[in-house]
Amino acid sequence: MMYQINFDNPIHVHFIGIGGISMSGLAQILIEAGFTVSGSDAKKSALTQHLVSMGAKINYPQMASNINDSIDLVVYTAAIAHDNPEFAAAAEKNIPLMTRADLLGQIMKNHKIPIAISGTHGKTTTTSMVSEVLLAADADPTLSIGGILKSIGGNIRVGRSDYFVTEACEYTNSFLSFFPRISIILNVEEDHMDFFKDIDDIRHSFRRFAEILPDDGCLIINRDIDHIEQIVEGLRCRIITFGADASADYSFTDAVYDELGRASYTLVRKGRSCGTVSLGVVGEHNILNSLSVIALMDILGFDTDIVLRALSAFSGTERRFELKGEVAGVKILDDYAHHPTEITATLKAAVNYPHRTLWCVFQPHTYTRTKAFLSDFAKALSLADKVVLTDIYAAREKNTIGISSADLLQELEKTGTECYYIQSFDEIENFLLKNCIDGDLLITMGAGDVVKIGENLLGI
Repeated sequence: MMYQINFDNPIHVHFIGIGGISMSGLAQILIEAGFTVSGSDAKKSALTQHLVSMGAKINYPQMASNINDSIDLVVYTAAIAHDNPEFAAAAEKNIPLMTRADLLGQIMKNHKIPIAISGTHGKTTTTSMVSEVLLAADADPTLSIGGILKSIGGNIRVGRSDYFVTEACEYTNSFLSFFPRISIILNVEEDHMDFFKDIDDIRHSFRRFAEILPDDGCLIINRDIDHIEQIVEGLRCRIITFGADASADYSFTDAVYDELGRASYTLVRKGRSCGTVSLGVVGEHNILNSLSVIALMDILGFDTDIVLRALSAFSGTERRFELKGEVAGVKILDDYAHHPTEITATLKAAVNYPHRTLWCVFQPHTYTRTKAFLSDFAKALSLADKVVLTDIYAAREKNTIGISSADLLQELEKTGTECYYIQSFDEIENFLLKNCIDGDLLITMGAGDVVKIGENLLGI
């Protein structure tokens, strides 16, 4: 049986890999709740230093000696192998071990209105939208976001109300450890093929996620998901749909984009036009994200005017179509997109942004994803005028399948797109300095460290 945390009886919790964006957030929540928190990581960071300032004891690097008898519970991520010295030491001392997802699930149980936002794409942006609305409504929520939200100065906020909002990631089925009362499913597509067998396997996971909801809970789901019936059929909870299709409970018409690519549209609730929604973020994908947020806020009973003002004021999170700056008349944006659908959405949005030539510097993320979507990546990237490819960002993988960015270059060349494969960041920066001209738009794109290229060009 899993170890159960009693929030009325705080204990000493140790986090292996405490510096990660999600782990550091959970550590902060426990510190705020009166728990003793320690942890370890490979190196210091702004996140670890913040935790230390709050009272956490953090050791570098991870070592068996960090696990002492004062620790009551050890929390670890899916990335931690069982031969990790701290994991092994905790197991040897019979100290209870818990995954990050299980801890998050237990924190959710401690709130009356836990809200989980899932989907292959758009989780961070939508969670941030929900957060901004709740903050604008003075609802005092607890927030756990997968990116940095400027208004809270980080990825976590500890509130005192019943509201708890978190992203719910399907990778390794971690979201099946959660206990939401309201869930959003934004979309369901192929991704994380190092874990899932195929799209049916992914749909099955989202079905299991939907089944977690209590009978008096609510699922808000994109009506346009292929084979949606496999996810919703027979569910006992309330189901609300949103989407581009007019049959959805929440849909839109008359979408237009301003000079910076920001969307406005007419909101349609159950077939009735209900006024104009103006967004502070770009692209049709964010129209769909915002519809899910409006549906959620209707369920929670928030004033529509507050909702619309907050959505209009929300300008995005870090690394989501983020304007980094301008050098020699070249605007530099950065985006986290690392899946063909996300790349397509970002580049379509960029087309509506003022520019002469649209450059995309793309860093593929993981060997398995690059191989699985090779032709899809090429098709998506061909929406840019000129593409520069970096080496593949390995993340957690070893290249056992013999794939490289040279393979993607070949696929891109077939589309007729002007493209280059340059291995080192220094060489890429020099190439861009020589070839980008006044009026061009440059997007650095990917989930790795490609952001550094734009930052180096800007001197930040």
